[in-house]
Amino acid sequence: MAVASSPRGGFLNPAGETLRRRLEALAPKVLEIHDDGADHVGHAGAANGAGHFSVLVVSEVFRGLSRLQRHQRVLREVSDLLPHPVHALSIRALVPEEFPT
Repeated sequence: MAVASSPRGGFLNPAGETLRRRLEALAPKVLEIHDDGADHVGHAGAANGAGHFSVLVVSEVFRGLSRLQRHQRVLREVSDLLPHPVHALSIRALVPEEFPT
């Protein structure tokens, strides 16, 4: 599995680490987590930008599922984290053949 990442290649904050642990339940071949908070400073509801994340999950679990069903499957693992500590979550959920190597 690919390493979860933060914006500058450092460690994830606690909310990002929780996302990583939860998404491991999907047995990902690739899991990337980006803290997008710096891009959202001043945004209503999260003035300091905290809680904005983008995730890429590549997993066999998504085989045969529509895009909506894939997103629902990811959200099933993390729904209790919304809206706090995760304010916004961008999801890219792919099967291995859809992920460029």
